Amino acid sequence: MSLDTLKAAKKTIGVKQVTKAVEKDLVQTIYIASDAEQRLIEPLRTLCSQKNVTMDATPTMAELGKACSIEVGAAAVAVLK
Repeated sequence: MSLDTLKAAKKTIGVKQVTKAVEKDLVQTIYIASDAEQRLIEPLRTLCSQKNVTMDATPTMAELGKACSIEVGAAAVAVLK
């Protein structure tokens, strides 16, 4: 799935919300901004590895936010099952 398809996909936005969705096994894949703070993202990466969730690194938080049709940057976005 590309960033262009995020607009129409059922998704959740933000590290806390994505983490909750991964814990509940609701996630198909997640997108993580490469410029997000590592101290925030690292626990999510670990959780995704444990749950075998596909991760995709995106260039910037601004691009990820724009792909989700929001006006602010997003550190993480999950595409739901």
